[in-house]
Amino acid sequence: MPPLPPPSPVARSVPAQQAVQAQQPVSRPAPVQAPVQTYRPQQGVDRGGYRLGVGDSIRISVHGEPDLTMDVRIGESGFVNYPFLGDIRVLGMTVSQLEQTIDRGLRGDYLIAPDVRVLVTAYRYFYVNGEVRLPGGYPFVPGLTVRQAVTLAGGLTERASSRRITVYRESQPSVPIDATLDTMVNPGDIVAVDQGLF
Repeated sequence: MPPLPPPSPVARSVPAQQAVQAQQPVSRPAPVQAPVQTYRPQQGVDRGGYRLGVGDSIRISVHGEPDLTMDVRIGESGFVNYPFLGDIRVLGMTVSQLEQTIDRGLRGDYLIAPDVRVLVTAYRYFYVNGEVRLPGGYPFVPGLTVRQAVTLAGGLTERASSRRITVYRESQPSVPIDATLDTMVNPGDIVAVDQGLF
């Protein structure tokens, strides 16, 4: 009687197939970079206190009215051209004030009870200069500290002093603030890092 042929590799039992699969390296997806943080009413800069400025990008929407939804970046003029209402000066307004202005303009003549929402989708830049490796302007994100701002600017140079940092607020540029690495940074602020004393 002739010998039986060896079993075909295709005819492996289920446990054998599972054992082979277990030896295969597991591929992991590449890490995904976190999205840029945008403004939401429940997080970030205080909704009532944050004032819109040149360079901010905002989304204006009215519930159920897609023709009244628009994304716009605030330009040097400080005005936004909005349907039915024309030019609205938004510079210096809070998000809530802009919502109320648009609500008043639409209510009655155009809509009975408009549900207006304004979101800051991208903040204006803040600036870092002095003894950092990459001085310049950087997009603001809520919760930013001087330490994080300096990191974005490439870190301190060898001559820098972490104890001689000044912040110039956009709202009061003539009033310098002695800052620490934990001082909060606002949109439009200038962070200046000085040399250490040798």
